[in-house]
Amino acid sequence: MSSLPVINSATPQASESGEQPAGSGKTHLLNQTEPELRDWLKERGHPSFRAKQVWRWLFAGRASTFDQMTDLPAKLRTDLAEAFDIFVASEAHLSKSRDGTEKILVRLADGGEVECVLLKDGIRRSICVSSQVGCAMGCVFCASGLDGVDRNLTKGEIIEQMLRLQHRLPDEERLSHIVMMGMGEPLANLPGVLGALDAARDANGLGISPRRITISTVGLPPAIDRLAQQGIPYNLAVSLHAPNDELRSQLVPVNQKIGIGPVLDAADRYFVSSGRRLTFEYVLLGGINDSEDCARELTDVLKGRTVMMNVIPYNPVEGLPYVTPSNEAISRFKQILEASGVNVMFRQRKGDEIDAACGQLRRNRGSLNKK
Repeated sequence: MSSLPVINSATPQASESGEQPAGSGKTHLLNQTEPELRDWLKERGHPSFRAKQVWRWLFAGRASTFDQMTDLPAKLRTDLAEAFDIFVASEAHLSKSRDGTEKILVRLADGGEVECVLLKDGIRRSICVSSQVGCAMGCVFCASGLDGVDRNLTKGEIIEQMLRLQHRLPDEERLSHIVMMGMGEPLANLPGVLGALDAARDANGLGISPRRITISTVGLPPAIDRLAQQGIPYNLAVSLHAPNDELRSQLVPVNQKIGIGPVLDAADRYFVSSGRRLTFEYVLLGGINDSEDCARELTDVLKGRTVMMNVIPYNPVEGLPYVTPSNEAISRFKQILEASGVNVMFRQRKGDEIDAACGQLRRNRGSLNKK
């Protein structure tokens, strides 16, 4: 396990006035592609094959400084260090759960904060990373969108989250799965997300198969179609949360402009294009969308579709009125779905004691800092 920068007394932070420290003026290396790095090397008289070595050090060697890239000539290491930063953010807070879940609050160069999570389940080492600072989708039960969206993350800022989580693993372990289900709507930042995932699936990057990469969305039909046009078989997870437009528009306000029908149609087109079974996410809110009627209506919506229904009992967020359903409600909801032939999985809640729900850590830490 390697060490990466954390916030400490020597690390510049935002002042009380909100003014952010100036950046280094260097280029974020993780925003570059390998071909771009090759061009940079050639322009400065270095062999282009060194780009592959640099990439191998970043992703397989887990290097956090150029000095650690010991098979590169000293002059090249100096040139790289003068031109590029590998990591531009810092770890503002790290939380560890009893179940092995680890969550990092990452402070970006401009002072914005995002969250990313490492989940351990058997031999699986899955990560959940953010795509935006905040979120504009407005899901009423989600901490990520309570303050709206500030901006999209760059490709490099997304990759940096992946590498930070990789650095949390012992040397003999590697990341196995990626889920774009952190803060933000991934399909609202498709260029940044796809650029980061290109590096994640590349053999010279993290080498993770697209079949082990999931992109989660509330359902933006035009963006789903653009994703399908990429021809890369990522898993698509659509956050449904309700079986009808009336309830879904209350829980997911963006649905008022879209509607469940167009979302399902776009998901069906993605299934035809990719051949990958669809996943529908359903956060189960006590007394709101956990009734037997909701379960039966949901089975009608899913009828005839090759899907996995991923039901997630709500992880409460301080300051919001929503609660976890009772064990009886959860059990009955599950029985109705299974009896209808729906493939259903009830996700085990992880990291409850470390604010593991999206946006909780950032928001709760912010509240503490204001006291």
